[in-house]
Amino acid sequence: MTTRQSIGRITAFFLVAAMLLPVSEAIAQANEPITTNHAAKIRIVLAGDSTVTTNAGWGIGFVSCLRGDIECINLSRGGRSSKSFIVEGLWKECLELKPDYILIQFGHNDQPGHGPDRETDPQTTYRQFITQYVDDARAAGIKPVLITSLSRRQWGEDGKIHSKLQPNVDVVKEIAVEKRVPLVDLHARSIELYEKLGKDGCNELSPKKGDGYDATHLNAKGSDLIGPIVAEELKKVVPDLAPYIK
Repeated sequence: MTTRQSIGRITAFFLVAAMLLPVSEAIAQANEPITTNHAAKIRIVLAGDSTVTTNAGWGIGFVSCLRGDIECINLSRGGRSSKSFIVEGLWKECLELKPDYILIQFGHNDQPGHGPDRETDPQTTYRQFITQYVDDARAAGIKPVLITSLSRRQWGEDGKIHSKLQPNVDVVKEIAVEKRVPLVDLHARSIELYEKLGKDGCNELSPKKGDGYDATHLNAKGSDLIGPIVAEELKKVVPDLAPYIK
């Protein structure tokens, strides 16, 4: 084979290779996994009693403070305690949704007078259940946030709120410190608001009850006032969520 023939064959080889290269690149690209620039929404689940719900608590007011790139699912239920929420399988439903965060608030129905299916003792069973919420969430790869109970509007002769929920509140605070869990102290913030508004002012955010007012739950105006407080405090204790809250 002459030198001229060898050069010709080599030249032809590279010309064919150059022509086939775009085809091979296209095939490689077709086999690559499809990606998207649209990140999945951050998901928050609310677990609690009636004071967290959409119809008698701060749920609606809270959701109104969230931006469109965050999803909030409210699984709180009226009449539930830290005990019955687990026993009835509602807590399992929360975990199965695999949210990024779970906001947890109980206490009202854990108090005496709500029956053995719901009552807990602050220093024993209530502590046990609240601790379980934290441990279960973390085991599932979910970030828990503890919220102290929304205060009842229980007025003393001194014109101040005298909340009977304080023992439960203290336990939640202690667990938050022990477990290093973000804490929204809604109990303190709600008392601050109530005392600022005064008894007559608080009637405007309370549902009607007989000839008087419900001193525990919230009407629409109440939700519009309390929900933003929860959102405001959440931004402080979970800075990663701040960009998603108005």
